[in-house]
Formats: sequence, C-alpha cells, structure tokens
Amino acid sequence: MPVTGTVLAVNPGSSSLKAHLVDLAGETVLDSVSTEHQPTEDETNAALDELHRRGGEPAAVGYRLVHGGPDVRQPTPVDDRVVERVRRAESLAPMHMPRALSLLDTVRGRLPETPHVVCPDTAFHIGLPDAVSTYPLPHEWRDRWDLRRYGFHGLSYAWALRRAAGLLGRERDDTQVVLAHLGGGCSVCAVRDGTSVDTSMGLTPLEGVPMTTRSGSVDPGMLVWLLRHTELGVDELADGLERHSGLLGLSGERSADTRDLVRASRDGDGPAELAMRVFGRLIAREVAAVASGLDRIDALVFTGEIGWDQPEVREDVCANLGILGISGGLRGNRDQDGPVSDPRARVPVLVVRPREELQIAADTASAISLVTNTPHRETRQPLGER
Repeated sequence: MPVTGTVLAVNPGSSSLKAHLVDLAGETVLDSVSTEHQPTEDETNAALDELHRRGGEPAAVGYRLVHGGPDVRQPTPVDDRVVERVRRAESLAPMHMPRALSLLDTVRGRLPETPHVVCPDTAFHIGLPDAVSTYPLPHEWRDRWDLRRYGFHGLSYAWALRRAAGLLGRERDDTQVVLAHLGGGCSVCAVRDGTSVDTSMGLTPLEGVPMTTRSGSVDPGMLVWLLRHTELGVDELADGLERHSGLLGLSGERSADTRDLVRASRDGDGPAELAMRVFGRLIAREVAAVASGLDRIDALVFTGEIGWDQPEVREDVCANLGILGISGGLRGNRDQDGPVSDPRARVPVLVVRPREELQIAADTASAISLVTNTPHRETRQPLGER
C-alpha cells in the first residue's frame, strides 16, 4: 500500500557525503547533513542519528548511484540480488561506487524494514542513440565486455531539465537544451525533446571534459606510450588520471578549487590562469560537440556547484561559443535559478541550482509508489516574466 512521509536522500560523492530529509508533499528539504570529506563509518552513523533525531524515521531511503552498470538502468527497489548486480559495476566508477555500496549496507542495516531505492545517474541517458552510445572498437571487445557510453550526472540533469523547461515556458518534451554539470565531476549533455541524445562521459566518469582532479579525455595513444615506455604502472596511471589531473594538475598542484584559481589568476599566477583557460576552452568545445545532435538550442544551462556559483567559469565557456549564438557579458545569478544572459540574447544562458536530493526523492517515490499529501504542480515562469 502506498505511504506518505519523507524520503531520506543519500548522495555520496567521491570525497563527501550529503544526506537530506525531503518532504514529498512540497518537494522541500526539511533537514540535511553534509561533510566535505569522505566520512568514516562512525561519522556516517552520527550523521544518520542526527537526522533521525530531527525528523524521525523516513518512509523510504533513496541513494544516488553513480553507475548501475548494464543491469541497473533505472531507479530500483533494493534487495540482496540488486546489491549483487550493482557490485558488478563497482570497477567502472572506483572513486564513487565502493563508498556508495558501503553506505547502502550501513543504512539498510539500520533501517531494515524501510524501503530502499538505488537511483542510478545513468538512467537519464538510457535512450542514447546507438550512434552515440557505440564506441568505434573491435566488435568482439564491445560484445564481450559490454563496452558502451553510459553517461552520468543524470539526477542533476533530470532536475535541471525540469527547471529549465519551466523557466523557458516550455513543456519538457518540447525542450532542446545543452546542460553543463560542473562540479567535482564535470560533464555536458544535449537534450532533445526531453531525452538525452549526447553526453561527454562514457563507460566511466573519467571521459569528457577536465574536472577538478580528473583528466577527462586525453590521447589514448599517450596512455599506451606511458605504459610501454615509462616506469608508470597501471595503478599509478589510474591514480594520476583520477586524482592528480584536471584543474589540480593544470595548476601545478596549487588547487583543484576554481575559487582559489580565479583569485590566483587575477594575481598573475601563470599556472592558475592557464588552468582556467584550458578548463573553459575544453568545456566550450564539448558543448559545441554535443549541440550538433540538436535541431535548435533553446538555452545553455549551467548547474553543479561550479556551474551554479562560479560566474568566471560561465563567462569563459560562453566567450568561446559565438558560433552557436552564445556570448559572454553574463551577469550574476543573485542566488536564484534563471537567466544570466542579456534579455536580447539569441540563445539564453540559464543557471539552475543543483538539487539532486529532490530528484532522488522523486525517483524513490516513483519506484515504490509513495504518495504525497499534496500533489506538486510545477510552475512555469517564462523568461520574460522574471
């Protein structure tokens, strides 16, 4: 029987944890806890104890799952069999999956009678065209190891698409946008008529644009050369690509934080300035690439912690996109979703606050037929009315 109440939305990052109690009726966060580091089991339990004390036992628990592999491609109620299917994807996202699985075990043990749902980021991209999802690799490899483009950041994209459609005064299924999720991990995605049709991340969350510590796409021949002709081993190569590249590597290990790098570049720090230029240029290149899958561009939408809160990055990206009718001269977002481009812009530029916790809660409710006390109705505010 459907039940009402709150959803505990658990969002483990590669080096952090966010947990929110979400009221299903109004899609609002009642309370939350977070860490800026990977918490120990004791810290995790303490955080869950605090949320339980404040808000009581949730009606369900939903988890952001970065990678569900080939077996878990939509929000799925958890049982032991599902956990084993998810574990088969652990090697595809080594910075995220071990922590997510550990949290899943911990919280299921604490709330054994509560429904639990895993919400894979890959679900948003399940309809990618074959021409996008297929790698130009030997057929035997693709068939034997199921090598394909999955795409990630789907929970963030699902929320940003809903908000962008409302801001544009369009129906979700009649919206064509490019979405850029910029945070610790970064990717871009093209959406045509409500469906993902191209995205920069692939089999793993390492492909695509540079990120805070991840390289993004680099010449595969260079990686083969490094393994053949240097002292680097596979583990050291993986560690370098995942934890010491991106903004951190570009800046000469100064920082992986765009706020630090923007300040340093203003003070004349050459490596910091180079890091920001490379970051903006490669994001712009990927935006233009995925936009080739659209008939038109209703808006470019920035989300994620950097996309939401770093105007200098948005400016650098847009300054490289004149060919798409997108230009710089953006304004700040004043802590609200909406346009940051000139009202006369040919292609609007929007910012949307990342709200993965609300998407997790909605997907969890849908997966186990939770009902709300008051049905949520999306309010569309066309740009001209803001």
